[in-house]
Amino acid sequence: MAVYVRAKRVTDPLNDKVKACLSGRDHRQTSYNSSGSEHSPCLSDLIHDFLEAESNSPNYEESSDSERDSSLHEPIDVIESLLNPPGDSDPFRIHLLSVVSKAVKAFACERSNLFVFRRKVMTYLRDSGYNAAICKSKWDSCAGVTAGTYEFIDVIRSDAAWQQRYIVDAEFSGEFEIARPTVNYERLLNAIPKVYVGRTEELKQIIRLMADAAKRSLKARELSLPPWRKNRYMQTKWFGPYKRTVNQCLATVSFPVELEKFDVKCRSVGFDAVNDGCNRFVFPPPATRTR
Repeated sequence: MAVYVRAKRVTDPLNDKVKACLSGRDHRQTSYNSSGSEHSPCLSDLIHDFLEAESNSPNYEESSDSERDSSLHEPIDVIESLLNPPGDSDPFRIHLLSVVSKAVKAFACERSNLFVFRRKVMTYLRDSGYNAAICKSKWDSCAGVTAGTYEFIDVIRSDAAWQQRYIVDAEFSGEFEIARPTVNYERLLNAIPKVYVGRTEELKQIIRLMADAAKRSLKARELSLPPWRKNRYMQTKWFGPYKRTVNQCLATVSFPVELEKFDVKCRSVGFDAVNDGCNRFVFPPPATRTR
C-alpha cells in the first residue's frame, strides 16, 4: 500500500516564535502607541530577501585585505547609478526630489529636532499634493536581528491599478556611519546623499551595498561588525513592520485665560529676547552667582 509522506516546508525547522515574526503575526512588533495603519512585510518577501542577501554576500574570509580594499571602488559607480539613473524616466521622483529639497531648506532651522523636522517636511509634502506620511517602524529581536525602532517619511503614488512607494529619509547618510572607516568606505559614504528620495527597489540595493562595504571596512580595521550595521538589521529599518500616520506635530500646550496675569515679560527682569531667525525667541542663561 502506498504511503503518502508530506514534504517538509521551508519553515518547518523554525519554531513558532520565528514563524510568527516572519509572517508578521507577532503583535509585539507593532504594539506601541501611535495613530495610523499597521503594515507588515509578507513571509515570501522576507524569505526571498534573506536568501538573496545570503547568496550575494561575498566570502570575506577567503580574500586578502588588499583585495577587499580595491573591490570597494566598484560599488560607488553602482550607487551613483541607482541614485541618478542615466536617462531617468521617472518624472514623479524628480519632481518629488525638488519639492523635498525646498522643504528641507525651508525648515533647516528645525533640523536639531528631527521629530519636528520630519513632520514639517511631511506636512509640506501633503500641502503640495503628495500622499505623504510618517512611518514608524518597530520590531522585536527575531532571526538574528536585534530589536529596534526607526522613523522616516514615505510617499505613495497611486494609480488605477498599482501603487508605488517612495522613501524620504532626512538623515540617510548618517545611518551608515561606522567607526574608523577606511578611505574607500568614506568615498562610498560621501556618495550617498544626506537626504534620500527614491523608490524602495533602489533603496534595498543601496542598503545591501553599504552593509557589505561596512563589513569589509571594519574587517580591514580588525573590528567586529555590530549587529545594528548588518544588512538584515538595516533593511528592517525601512522594510520591517511599521505604522503610517499623518499626525503633524506635538500637541500645543495652552494656558487658561485667568493665568495670563501672571505672565512675566522678559524685559521686566532685565533680559532681552533674541530672535534666532526661526520665529522663536531665545533667552540668555541666568547670571552665575560669584563670591
